[in-house]
Amino acid sequence: MNAQPAQQRRLLDLAELDALIRRAEHAKGNPAQAERVRALIAQRQELSRELTARQGACDDLRTELGRIESDVAVVDARRERDEQRLDAVTSPKDAQGLESELASLARRKSDLEDAQLEAMEKLEAAEAAVAEQEQLLADVNAEGARLSGEAKSAVADATAQQEQAVRDRSAVASELPADLLAAYDRAAQRSAGAALLRRQTCEGCRMVLSGTDLNAVRQAAPDAVVLCPECGCILVRTEESGLGA
Repeated sequence: MNAQPAQQRRLLDLAELDALIRRAEHAKGNPAQAERVRALIAQRQELSRELTARQGACDDLRTELGRIESDVAVVDARRERDEQRLDAVTSPKDAQGLESELASLARRKSDLEDAQLEAMEKLEAAEAAVAEQEQLLADVNAEGARLSGEAKSAVADATAQQEQAVRDRSAVASELPADLLAAYDRAAQRSAGAALLRRQTCEGCRMVLSGTDLNAVRQAAPDAVVLCPECGCILVRTEESGLGA
């Protein structure tokens, strides 16, 4: 096959646009933020489970504190009742019994107040732990939202780049002979499609051509379409190719 050297050089533009289209397609499906977003989703699930556990601990402590406060109220009511009865009783035996019960109620209330103080301290610590976990979760959500926004923007940019590259490729392809374009498309299925031969090296596969292969390229007519013997892409020859005798 033959094609004007200028037309063959346009294949380099085509190959560059095809590479840009592939990169944009990859970027659309794999934004740089995606891995971190996935990690944050997993972290958020773990933080949410821990938050639920800590909230449950707080609820249990609030229930316990409510029970203690209820018991204190019962003790206070009984003490008030016994004090009123003691003021009205005339029997020394009954008075002694009421005084003994009041002493027992005082001890019971002291124990309850100690338990109440301990429960309040535990609840305070548990509520602080919940607040800490909520902040961690909020931080993760904020970072996730920010990265998701960045990822959407990156996908939109990649989509725009791809669409522009597709339009540019169509314009370049329209300038090329059908047989040359078909040859390029066939080569592009297994290689870069077309690459510059620079300093006896194919820039498609980065392989230096052997002496025999270089001689074959040297002997080819300027408008002959030659392929890289290593990767099969169309070799575009210029004064940089290193084909001098």
